[in-house]
Amino acid sequence: MSKKGFLYILGATVIFSTMEIALKLVSGHFNPMQMTFTRFLVGGLFLIPFARGALKKRPGVHIARRDLAKFALLGTIGVLLSMTIYQIALLMAPASVVAVLFSSNPIFVVVFAFLILREPIRKHQVAALALDILGILILIDPLHTQLSPVGIALALISTLLFALYGVMGKKECQRFGGLTVTCGSFLFGGTEMFLFILLTKIPAVAQWFAGQGLDLFANIPLFGGYSWDVLPVVIYICLVNSGLGYACYFMAMEETSASETSLIFFFKPILAPILAFLILHEAITLNMLLGIACILAGSLVSLVPDLLKARRASLPQGKA
Repeated sequence: MSKKGFLYILGATVIFSTMEIALKLVSGHFNPMQMTFTRFLVGGLFLIPFARGALKKRPGVHIARRDLAKFALLGTIGVLLSMTIYQIALLMAPASVVAVLFSSNPIFVVVFAFLILREPIRKHQVAALALDILGILILIDPLHTQLSPVGIALALISTLLFALYGVMGKKECQRFGGLTVTCGSFLFGGTEMFLFILLTKIPAVAQWFAGQGLDLFANIPLFGGYSWDVLPVVIYICLVNSGLGYACYFMAMEETSASETSLIFFFKPILAPILAFLILHEAITLNMLLGIACILAGSLVSLVPDLLKARRASLPQGKA
């Protein structure tokens, strides 16, 4: 692994490990849809120069109108749906739990890749999936849990949708590069959320949502909640978590292998609960430790064969 690749992975790991904590700090100040709209639209704008630079490195590749439709679909799945549900989950469940659950998304990518792209599932990936599911069950402890069942369910739905977003964007990433696809999906997702927010301001629509007990989606504010106290955290969320974090992630993929970049989601379940304990004073329970251990074991089972394969491929012939 190059020094540059290592620094990108380290940066993305630290930034992604603070994401749930930063969002939790402002969760009481903003509507979840409002916060998601803000961070992804600003994050998408932040990524434009990076995406332009990455696209210029691919001669002959241009974005056509039909490609914009694909970016819009990815924005719907990865931003409008997944990240909105994720934000609501943070209102109902501890940041550390949501962070650990969300870190299991790479193994669900394998399942969706099998179902959608017909990519084969290898034995070690099946074992990793089993360990991940066991870790999630231990973490949740469904028979004795004190966690919000709705919050946990929403965190898992968000994780599955994000995995689906990753698989559906794979072909576009191979053609345009991950930065370009992420930037496009962020901008479209943010725009879609803006249109939805405007829709909720129509009195009849707002009344319907309120009548269904969905006050969270009635007359969603665009600018309410901002103050000098929360502005630094909002800037951090938009520019660092949603902009720089994803830039580091995709630049890590360019400098290293996909399996090495996946180490980000190996270390996040370790670092995020520690940071949540130090900053938010969230307890680290025995169930959480055992669940994290199983999820980490699943990550190791999934990652090690690919890392060894990549290492052997990088060695000169005769030294593997």
